[in-house]
This record gives sequence, structure tokens and C-alpha cells, in this order.
Amino acid sequence: MTKHVPDKELYLKSDAEIALMRRAGHLLQRIIREVTETVQPGVTTLELDRLAFQRIKEAKAIPGFLGLYDFPNTLCISVNEEIVHGIPSRRKLVEGDIVSIDCGLILEDFFADTAYTVPVGRISQEAQRLLDVTRQSLYAGISAIRPGGRVGDIGAAVEKVVHAAGYHCTEGYTGHGVGRHLHEKPDVPNDSKRVGMRLQPGMTLAIEPMVNLGTSKTRKLKDDWTVVTADGSLSAHFEHTVAITRDGVEILTLDEELEKENKRHGAIVSA
Repeated sequence: MTKHVPDKELYLKSDAEIALMRRAGHLLQRIIREVTETVQPGVTTLELDRLAFQRIKEAKAIPGFLGLYDFPNTLCISVNEEIVHGIPSRRKLVEGDIVSIDCGLILEDFFADTAYTVPVGRISQEAQRLLDVTRQSLYAGISAIRPGGRVGDIGAAVEKVVHAAGYHCTEGYTGHGVGRHLHEKPDVPNDSKRVGMRLQPGMTLAIEPMVNLGTSKTRKLKDDWTVVTADGSLSAHFEHTVAITRDGVEILTLDEELEKENKRHGAIVSA
């Protein structure tokens, strides 16, 4: 979720706080994996939302999105040309769709935030390539993180992969700091236009490329939440919560099995 005004002050986390965020991230891994495994033709986006809500409550955690800025659901679910902030409904997924599932939760007062775009049954080669490139751009951005570097290094690395593939990053939507609040300082753009603040140990960031097959421009639907591509082209969204430590960068929301399953659907496209 990227509809936000970040807190004014940078909040660096202690090792103990990062450990709490790691617990939240690992719980979120398990839940998002079950939700994505449930995706198939005929399933409604509201069914996926109810599953996530149930699993979060069973774990004695709190849905991070529900009620935030008056958002009405646990998941943001965006299908095909929808980029972010899609509201779950009775819409049934159909073969060939791609569906972006964005989920956040709170455990012991700390947030974790992640997003995956997954295929519904068999999808076109064009759609699969978009998924591969978007996921690749996420890891390029994470790999660019160095203590003493700049926030802009992340966006530049994302943009390089996306533009090399002939795609476009979504205009006006960014990643963000995350911790005791879902949206903290700094913004993490998906382009090379801003240098940004210095990266340092204790930062925890949500890196989230939103990549469009066509234009970078967007429009918002009448529900005042769902953001779609202005030209109706497909969009994909991947996100991880990461921590910068003295030893390097740790992905707090990494699920290796889910990553393997995503890669199984098609070869990674080199950029």
C-alpha cells in the first residue's frame, strides 16, 4: 500500500526491534504463501481476503491495512490493469488473469509488508515476462542497498531493469520506510530522479516496484482507491520488507518456497 504521507522523522531500529520485525515478516511469509496457493480460476478476490484475515487473527496479529486511511479490507488485490489498492470483491478470477496481492500485518507493534503478483492458471508469455521483469527489478533494487549509499540507488537499479525490458515504472507511487507505522520516512522511489538520504544500519524499508507493460501514467477508479494503468495495459507489483544491518541487508519477508514457485512458471528474463 502506497497511499501515504510518511512520518517526519527517520526512525532507526535497534537489533531487538529488527528481531521483532523479522518475526512479523516470517508470519506474513506463511500467510501470503497460503493465499497465493489458493489463487485459481473461479476463486473470488473476497475469498482470498477472508482467508488472509482469518490467518492473521489466528496468529494473534493485526491486519495492517484494514481501517488504515479507511481502507475496507485486509488485502489490496489488483487484477490485470489494476496497479495497486484494489478492493476485494465478489469478482471471480479467470484463467489468464494476473493478480497482485499486497498484504501487511502488525505483530508485537511492528509492521511487515509484502506483495506478489501471481498467474491465474496459464497466462500469456507477455504477462509472464512482465512478472519476471518486475520481480527481477525488486531484487536489483535490494541488491543496490549499501550502508552509506543513497535511497536513490535503489530506484536507479529498479529503473534500469524495467527500462531495459521496455516497460515503465508507475508514476507517482513509491516504496517507503516501515516499522511501528506502515509508512515511515523515507520514500523509496522506483526511478533515478532523486538522490535521497543516506542509507544506514537500522533503516527498515518496503521496496516495491510497480511496473506497467504500457504507460507509466495512471488513473483512479470511482471507489477512490483502485489505481489502474491509464492505457489499460497490464501491471505487476512485487514488494519485500528489508532491514539494513551492520552486516548487510536482510529480507524480512522472504519465502524461498514461494519464490521457487513463482520462478517455476517461467524463466527469469535477463535485462
